[in-house]
Amino acid sequence: MSADLYEKVKKNPKFHQLIAQRSRLAWGLSSIILLIYFTFILLIAFAPDFLGQTINNSSIISIGIPIGVFIIVTAFILTGIYVRKANKLKFPNNYLW
Repeated sequence: MSADLYEKVKKNPKFHQLIAQRSRLAWGLSSIILLIYFTFILLIAFAPDFLGQTINNSSIISIGIPIGVFIIVTAFILTGIYVRKANKLKFPNNYLW
């Protein structure tokens, strides 16, 4: 991209709007996963007995394992949501002229 074209894009208000939309999306999804993660950390700190309980009497898997898997899967899903939505936000070339 030429320096002149770069400056036109940089000064365009539609470009700033696009950046703001992507930023809001990223911060919103990041706050969701951080809330889930820190809730899990607080459970580990203040309710370890709850996380250590088995799922049922015949199981050796504790409640903490599925919750941890849920956090990992949620992170992948939120990443996919971000990629899909962010890729739909395009800066049209006709705004440059």
